[in-house]
Amino acid sequence: MVGCLPVHLSVTNELEPEVQHVSKALGSFYFVHESIRNASIYDWQARKFRSLSGREVYKGNINSIPFKHKEKYPQDFFPNFRWSRKGFLRTRWSICDSIFDLVNIHLFHDASNLIAVETWPSAYSNYRHRALEHTLKRISEDKHEKVPHFIFGDFNFRLDTQSVVKSLCATAKEERIGNDGQIKRLVYKEEGSENGKVVLTLEKKVFDHFNQEVFINDFKWLHQFDKEPKRFADRLQELDITFPPSYPFSEDVREGRQYMKTRCPAWCDRILLSQSARDLIQRGDEYSPVYHVMGSNVCMGDHKPIYLYFRLVPDTGKSRHRQRRKASCVVL
Repeated sequence: MVGCLPVHLSVTNELEPEVQHVSKALGSFYFVHESIRNASIYDWQARKFRSLSGREVYKGNINSIPFKHKEKYPQDFFPNFRWSRKGFLRTRWSICDSIFDLVNIHLFHDASNLIAVETWPSAYSNYRHRALEHTLKRISEDKHEKVPHFIFGDFNFRLDTQSVVKSLCATAKEERIGNDGQIKRLVYKEEGSENGKVVLTLEKKVFDHFNQEVFINDFKWLHQFDKEPKRFADRLQELDITFPPSYPFSEDVREGRQYMKTRCPAWCDRILLSQSARDLIQRGDEYSPVYHVMGSNVCMGDHKPIYLYFRLVPDTGKSRHRQRRKASCVVL
């Protein structure tokens, strides 16, 4: 979270058979540089902050740990699956007397390209919308003081797939392939070409476009289809995105810049801010924030990690009549 090392705290929730109904596929590591003398974490049970020192690790069943607020989404939020590990993990920090929440979130994925392409918003987009609405409600309506919040992680936000396909295949003819009334494959072939060049092939877990450069180097045209965050524009903001979609990259170590042919590339991984959190970011030539992707040219798994680097405005949690301290460097 903050600066570099060596004081740190980690909170991970690993799946245990006896706690499947509360477990989530989430884990957080927070690093606080030893030069920061005024750093503390919130105890949600005692409702007060506790100073940090040394190294602390919480793993396995962390239900009794007081330094986090965690929830797993109700099963009916994603009714097509027997059980899910999606949810959020929230911690509260006081750094140089500026108080804010860090909310690690994991929302539902698109299970089938064939369903996602049918309409906008897709059923999956609506599942995610409901879960994020639930998260914001839980943050805003609990008994604790309301503070700025940064929400980060795998939102699983997807592009308006229907519109993307229409744009990619504007001059192509659609061919539907299936049996027993079930569509198994959509094939888009260029009209007028001698051999019927295949532009795009869609299956449940196949999204195979003939030219990946339209997603990697020429990605700006995709912003118009990045609609899911806009549904929360009145409450959540984001710095400008200047990097290609963060998912689904190849897991082959030799193909760090190539996408897998499984899903339509999208900015699944985000860092969203409340307006009050945005006000914590110092501005100016010397302190310009940086919002970007890690490992642009190397294999990092199917998701490229996203980071936000900025200078934190100090002393926002107490009287401003005191002498202002030097801003702290923060990396999310």
